[in-house]
This record gives sequence, structure tokens and C-alpha cells, in this order.
Amino acid sequence: MSHVKAGGSAKNIHNNAGRRLGVKRFGGQKVRTGEVLVRQTGSTKVAGPGTFISKNFTIHAAIDGIVEFGKVRKGHFTGKTVPRTQISVK
Repeated sequence: MSHVKAGGSAKNIHNNAGRRLGVKRFGGQKVRTGEVLVRQTGSTKVAGPGTFISKNFTIHAAIDGIVEFGKVRKGHFTGKTVPRTQISVK
């Protein structure tokens, strides 16, 4: 008679560290070139003038200046437009 022993319970396997996403520099703050402004999953916020977006969607400052947040409407391939927050450095 073949059998499989009990596998046990797996209750404590979901203890990985948080991803530390979110806004790192807020509106009105001074930033230097290369500083991280926002860490995000996907393009929930878009890069404006004075910023650039890296391959993991992190927005960095391209110039020294003051951070500003604004609202823009971004068009999709289907023609639908959705509101997005735009981060810029001036």
C-alpha cells in the first residue's frame, strides 16, 4: 500500500519585505540631478519637464530645481484619455 506523508502547513511563508514604493520628494522641495522623486509600479505618474523615467518606472530629476506636481490627461491607444499626475522640476 503506497502513501504520501503529511505535507504540513505553510503559514509562515509570506514574510517578504515591502517594496518601498511611493513619492520620495514632494512639491516645493529642492532636488539635485539624479535624485529619485517617485518609485512606482507601472506608469501611474508621468514624467514632465526636467525629469526622466527609468526602466522600472522610477522618476528621477534630470536637473537641479524645485519639484512640482500637476494634473494631465494621457491618451491611450484606444482613444480613451485618463487623468495622470505629472511630476516636473523647474
